[in-house]
Amino acid sequence: MNIIEEVRKFVEEECKKDSSKYGYEIFKNHFVSAANYARILSNKINSDKEVIEIAIWLHDIGSIIYGRENHNITGAKIAENKLKELEYPAEKLELVKKCILNHRGSVKSKTESNEEKIIVDADALSAFDHIEGQFKAALVYENKSLDDARISVRTKLINSWNKLVFEESKKLIEPKYRAAMELLS
Repeated sequence: MNIIEEVRKFVEEECKKDSSKYGYEIFKNHFVSAANYARILSNKINSDKEVIEIAIWLHDIGSIIYGRENHNITGAKIAENKLKELEYPAEKLELVKKCILNHRGSVKSKTESNEEKIIVDADALSAFDHIEGQFKAALVYENKSLDDARISVRTKLINSWNKLVFEESKKLIEPKYRAAMELLS
């Protein structure tokens, strides 16, 4: 059994369900993008690649199943249950949970391990790949006006940029960040 593939499939199936608030789009436009960035960073930074792959696929599962509020906490619990079901080693499971608990920029938490920091950065980097999804969230889910949505998206991208931990991350995304700032000013 390939545990990473099992976890990826689990997340994809949850995103496909009618109960998923964000629909399948979030899988294609956020999870896949974040996983790609996590792989890039884990190849450059000393870290447990398996933990990173599992954590990045599960980092927003709480949001998919229960909604955005406290999704880091609900996500860590879902991850724990799923990984126990898959007989994942307890010590690695704890690191996956820490990655999920500490990935949110809006929740001031202390990231300690490179794995946690990579998840924070990969999540933030993915915000720059599908800005249209950020507009959809602001316009549809948050019911903002077009002007307010533009301000909201710009603010979210600035916050994503500011929460980046690694210089490698900033170098990787700087052209998109500058372009977005120019377009959204």
